[in-house]
Amino acid sequence: MKKIVPDPPVSDPSSRRNPDHDLANETVRHVLANTGVKGSLIATLKPTVAGPAGPDNLFAVRPGISTEDTLLHVAMLLKAAEEVSDEITEYASGEERGLIWSLVHSVEMAGGGVEALLDGNRRSPAI
Repeated sequence: MKKIVPDPPVSDPSSRRNPDHDLANETVRHVLANTGVKGSLIATLKPTVAGPAGPDNLFAVRPGISTEDTLLHVAMLLKAAEEVSDEITEYASGEERGLIWSLVHSVEMAGGGVEALLDGNRRSPAI
């Protein structure tokens, strides 16, 4: 039997990689590996400084917010992003649905990391 439609060309998976993303990941890995901090890194973090919160500078980060409060807020934002993405998935189809599920999974993992940081660094109550 003759095949009417040819197979699609096979693309190299590495051709889809984003070099900027790879460079950013390598930079973060390098910084984390060379902090020189003994013990808890979170305990050494200083409060926030003022700065823009978004590309349009409409919102700003207030200065003086503690690391724990900042992480709590990040955890809430990630939970909201997870819920919105999960809701949007119902209206998507095909490739879009897969991309949104990937987004949901990434946000869940990021939220899990933030929650684990918070849980691991909360002081246990004095007995």
